[in-house]
Amino acid sequence: MCAVDPAGEWRELAERYHQMKDEELVMLARQKSALTEVAQQALTQEIAFRKLEVPPLVMLALPEPEPDPDDPYAKERELVELCKVWSPRDAFQVQTLLDRADIPCFIGPEKATDVRAITSNFVDGISVQIMRVGLYWARRAMRNYTPADEPPPEPAAEWEEIPVRCPKCRSTEVVIRRLVSEVASAKDDSAPKFEWTCDACGYKWEDDGIVRQQ
Repeated sequence: MCAVDPAGEWRELAERYHQMKDEELVMLARQKSALTEVAQQALTQEIAFRKLEVPPLVMLALPEPEPDPDDPYAKERELVELCKVWSPRDAFQVQTLLDRADIPCFIGPEKATDVRAITSNFVDGISVQIMRVGLYWARRAMRNYTPADEPPPEPAAEWEEIPVRCPKCRSTEVVIRRLVSEVASAKDDSAPKFEWTCDACGYKWEDDGIVRQQ
């Protein structure tokens, strides 16, 4: 059995990498984990010597398939929104859950199948779509989804209280006296009437109790 000569292996690899083009070194660096430790060290030294940058590999987004009008399963393949995400880590969490369930997803306007391919801004939320046929199973998988960056719900709009005014003097010092129920006929399905009195001018009137801005 031949003994391994680390020094000789280093020299051989260093010479090989020195003869390679920049583009070849960058492509090899993206597969660095598959190399031996000595090869990784030699490659790192050559890249540092040339001052090369190794940008991350851009994952290509798959285009949305064109609908086929004659396809009987076109409706099932239709893309529907499963949820929205507001950060890359939430998008990655959703993608991981769907990958485990073998459900392909299309993220953002790019219809990216991998979070690393997304170039859109997450500020306004990005849609995660799946095929309609997988919606039931996707919702089951999403039971384990806990968003980390979902924006807080918007507060419910508060109703603006409109004061009741006297139709004669416009004063707000009015009080309700009684429900005029005995006047209404049993067959009359109109709104019930209320009797009001203005404490400011003494004016009395009846209406249905619905305040209207004037």
